[in-house]
Amino acid sequence: MQDIETALRSLELSIGWMPDWLATAIVFALAIGAALLLHGLLARLLRLAVTRRDMFWRSLVKRTNPPLRFALIVLGVQGAALLAPMRPEHAAIVSHGVLLALITLAVFAARTALHIWLTLYLRRFKLDSEDNLLARKHVTQSRILERIAVTLFVVIGLAVGLMTFEGVAQFGVSLLASAGAAGLVVGLALQPLLKNIFAGLQLAITQPIRIDDALLVEGEWGNVEEITSTYVVIKIWDWRRLILPLSYFIEKPFQNWTREGAALIGVVTIYLDYATPVGAIRDKVSEIASGSPLWEGGVVAVQVTDFREFTMEVRILISARNAANAFDLRCHVREEIVAFLQEHYPQALPRLRTGDSAGNEALLPPVARGS
Repeated sequence: MQDIETALRSLELSIGWMPDWLATAIVFALAIGAALLLHGLLARLLRLAVTRRDMFWRSLVKRTNPPLRFALIVLGVQGAALLAPMRPEHAAIVSHGVLLALITLAVFAARTALHIWLTLYLRRFKLDSEDNLLARKHVTQSRILERIAVTLFVVIGLAVGLMTFEGVAQFGVSLLASAGAAGLVVGLALQPLLKNIFAGLQLAITQPIRIDDALLVEGEWGNVEEITSTYVVIKIWDWRRLILPLSYFIEKPFQNWTREGAALIGVVTIYLDYATPVGAIRDKVSEIASGSPLWEGGVVAVQVTDFREFTMEVRILISARNAANAFDLRCHVREEIVAFLQEHYPQALPRLRTGDSAGNEALLPPVARGS
């Protein structure tokens, strides 16, 4: 303690001839510079320590780098405030600024700690696995709750910061007590935001959608690419993005093709002449399914589902591991069935029948249709 007092007395003597404002500026500049130098040294040591570690540890060091730098600067400013020759009112302003910086640092550190914990938690789940239902469930819950928690951190930090000002302390209390609605006017203004926050909580708990789910919504088919605290991004099959608010998935109907699993049943509907041998088509479809790596080994069926005026409707059901495979498999079945019919049963292609009063009928080729 005596050494510190001696050092402080020496510093006061060395800057005693300077104006107070210049001495204060120099002290703060030296303190911030020393904090930045110390941070650079620590950051380099940490990077060297994790050079041979896996990607997680390297990203961990990178993620904690900004909070560490900010914390060292705050400590440097606080130390400079004790050494600089400032008036009491100026020292009070600096102390208040340091307090606000500490509140910001606490919010920053809480957000970083939450992200690190979730990263550790989600390392056990792989979205790129064949059966990723459990992974999608946990990733969706974690990402939504993380965004809601970050929003709450910011609101609480803002409220605590306002409470440090005497003139607006009541607003901070109101903001903290009402979770973002300081009075009726602000509450009404924040209604869409709060609506989506509660919708996010409901989505995280009930999970009508998950990350990478295949959806049919607003007449578009795509996969859930991202779920934020206010909206959902749907990546459509042609790489467009459909942006929808969270509340949409609570209030409006939509189709989720992968709610309980990634496997899907693809449907191929064809219209054929009544003379078509359905048994031959059924055998061919079974052959196509067994020879395709896209078939997941579950459902394969051929059924006559309707009779039309000139054709019968034949429905082919075939299952695949996921939506993308189901689409490709349906296209493959169509191509193979058309080639099979053209080669072996050309009479199975739709034709128009005509007849006379004696009951004699004739077949018009497809090119005559509509004539």
